Amino acid sequence: MTTTAFDEHERSQWAGRATAYQDSFAALCAHPAAALLDAARVGPGDRLLDAGTGTGTVAALALARSAHVTAVDAEPTMVDLTRRRLPAAEIHQAVLPELPFADAAFDAAVANFVINHVGDPAAAVRELLRVVRPGGHLAVTIWPNPSPPAQQLWSTIFDAAGIDRPTDLPRVAPGQDFPRTCDGLSTLLRQTGLTDVTTEAIAWTHRTDPESWWHGPANGLSTTGYLLQRQDQATITRVRAHYDQQTAPYRTPDGRLALPTTALLASGAVR
Repeated sequence: MTTTAFDEHERSQWAGRATAYQDSFAALCAHPAAALLDAARVGPGDRLLDAGTGTGTVAALALARSAHVTAVDAEPTMVDLTRRRLPAAEIHQAVLPELPFADAAFDAAVANFVINHVGDPAAAVRELLRVVRPGGHLAVTIWPNPSPPAQQLWSTIFDAAGIDRPTDLPRVAPGQDFPRTCDGLSTLLRQTGLTDVTTEAIAWTHRTDPESWWHGPANGLSTTGYLLQRQDQATITRVRAHYDQQTAPYRTPDGRLALPTTALLASGAVR
């Protein structure tokens, strides 16, 4: 298996952070979960693979549909948390693009905001297709580019605080990347072997506590967290002041945040 510098960086960013994710960004990523299962046509008795399960949101919904659920994640703390949460599911530590399953082992596979985090997206999708039977379905979600307002807000905060962006972060190699648009995602899935591909943008308002939205980056999650943790305490205090200022327009009367966001959902059939 080829592991890129991007893969290694991503895994380091999530290492030991299952609880931090559960307390911050998990609710954001949970929104498309039901639509993702619908797109993969998951129903009672289906053998489902949930790749990159995180803290098990999609897996839990699939179990509620009486599917037979197998879930994997690259991060051991995610695996441990999800095993405790979902004893009825089969949970493994595994990474894309190398899964410990036989060809055509599943009726469907889903990957909720996972393709964003791999160094070779096409190889990851091909591996998911390998383990799904002919006639089965695959569905994935990603964050689009340009980023939706909820994610752009952090760039606005860092700009206001005068934070320079690092130039040394690993990126997906140009020859392996794809446009993070509906057309770009559709093309990726078709080129890797899916048929009857459909892609749509899903827009919603994410409602969260301001401390929860701060908590993820403050604990090192995502590129935002990586950047924040490189600052000294005085700078972090300045960022927090700008965070409070920039999020103020999104605060509702009950003190929570109402953040508009968008995801892309794509699905297709396996030949």
